[in-house]
Amino acid sequence: MEGFARAVGATRHLYVANCLGIALESVKAAFSEFGPVLDACAADSSKARVIVSFEREADAAAARDAWNRQCCGALGERALVIEFAVPRERIKLVEVPVSTSAQELGIPGLSLLTEFISSREEERLLQEVDARPWQALAKRRVQHYGYEFLYNARNVDTSKFLGEFPDFLQPLLEKISSIAELQETSEATFPFDQLTVNEYPRGVGLSPHIDTHSAFQGSIISLSLAGPCVMEFRKYASEGVSPEFERKALFLPQRSLLILSGESRYGWHHYIPHHKFDLVSGQSVPRESRRVSYTFRKVRHGPCRCNFRQYCDSQ
Repeated sequence: MEGFARAVGATRHLYVANCLGIALESVKAAFSEFGPVLDACAADSSKARVIVSFEREADAAAARDAWNRQCCGALGERALVIEFAVPRERIKLVEVPVSTSAQELGIPGLSLLTEFISSREEERLLQEVDARPWQALAKRRVQHYGYEFLYNARNVDTSKFLGEFPDFLQPLLEKISSIAELQETSEATFPFDQLTVNEYPRGVGLSPHIDTHSAFQGSIISLSLAGPCVMEFRKYASEGVSPEFERKALFLPQRSLLILSGESRYGWHHYIPHHKFDLVSGQSVPRESRRVSYTFRKVRHGPCRCNFRQYCDSQ
């Protein structure tokens, strides 16, 4: 929600997900069943999420009570996910201290391994992707291996397998599979079958999000190449996303490997601020001309049964 955030408690604005392919006029007309609707606008560039703004808060609450996680007959039996929303201009954030150690943050399941690969290994991984075609998004470029991530749906199409990982990844996969934190889980056999390579130009970050529960299972592994950045973690109230949330930040050095498992993967949003400089331990750290991340995931082939139902689209 570029102009809005999810809210705890009723407001006159609703965040409505799963609207891909439905005209804004149709959304507005459908929700007018509950009372005067002032506007229906895209929540972000995905065209799958809409902000519906009512004249009265009570009408918004009635619409949410009736249609949240229900099939909406007025919109072709589309199953909607609806939360209250609040304009972002009412949210005032202050800088959060940046840690250089994942342990200091105290987020269960979060690990950071610095200097995970050598400079020579980094150079080869960059050369390999630069020799392959990139897909251009609005502010960054991506490549997909194994399965393509569908940004509009925030999921993958498991019927469209792109093929096995290329051979150049094997040394990295073997190195990751030997990580002690993963040896203690069922992921020791290295089941990762989806890789997204992101290239971020200087100053470009990533909006707060949790990787879709129904799309991926288990730990998410991300390797930082070509430059560092700060990643922020946000834990919202159990009732939804609001102007009030817990924030922690971690510096990700070049060639470091980030592991998100358990609570850190399923219960915390992660976010890369859109900065050209990051303040770390009192020092201004410039972003490089680009940062490239290799993010490995395991595609899920059944519903998620995690303990974080408030963030789980399967539950």
